Amino acid sequence: MNVLLDTHAFIWLDTNPEKLSKTAMDACQNVDNPLFISMASVWEMQIKVQLGKLDLRIPLAEMLKVQQQENDLIVLGITLEHIYQLQNLPFHHNDPFDRLIIAQSSLENMTLVSADGKFKHYDISVLW
Repeated sequence: MNVLLDTHAFIWLDTNPEKLSKTAMDACQNVDNPLFISMASVWEMQIKVQLGKLDLRIPLAEMLKVQQQENDLIVLGITLEHIYQLQNLPFHHNDPFDRLIIAQSSLENMTLVSADGKFKHYDISVLW
């Protein structure tokens, strides 16, 4: 199963793994599950850090590098197809970063790890 981490799930995996559900943690720790983070999440975190709305334990670039080394984390780039997939999504969620992550999960057939209840309204696999 290809696992795509929502932004908060990535932060919790790095900083507060006890906040992840047992199911989410098991999926993240299963070496048979490639672990992904969307470039949209990286972009969102960088913006929030710069605005003072997010404090990370270490700089974002270092945090990503550590997760890439420790968990074989793969950064999923944003393609035109991901953006075009947005037109197929109903507006259950208005956050543009979350909508892009949902589009990527849908198009790439990934299981999205998220505690956000709004994600369950979409035709994607959500795990929590």
